[in-house]
Amino acid sequence: MSRNPYLNALLAATYIVCIVLLVTYGPAFVREKPDTIFAPIAMLSLLVLSVAFMGYAFFFQPFLMYVEGQKREAVELFTKTLGIFAVITGIVVVVAFVT
Repeated sequence: MSRNPYLNALLAATYIVCIVLLVTYGPAFVREKPDTIFAPIAMLSLLVLSVAFMGYAFFFQPFLMYVEGQKREAVELFTKTLGIFAVITGIVVVVAFVT
């Protein structure tokens, strides 16, 4: 990703919003079709894609920095990204309980 923890956390949150929109509104396009084996395959594939994307968003740049010898900066980038994402998650949880 980038060395900007705000951008990394925001991209991770945006990815989650896109997936939630797909899961929420996607079934409207296939309501009349019978269930097949492809639904569980799609969900497991989505899980693997999500894990890979989040791993890339949170760990790739800090890992590269760590390998290059910038250990302190790598840990700082990871913790800042994780902290900012935790704040975003907290805001979403509060909004979900209030509404």
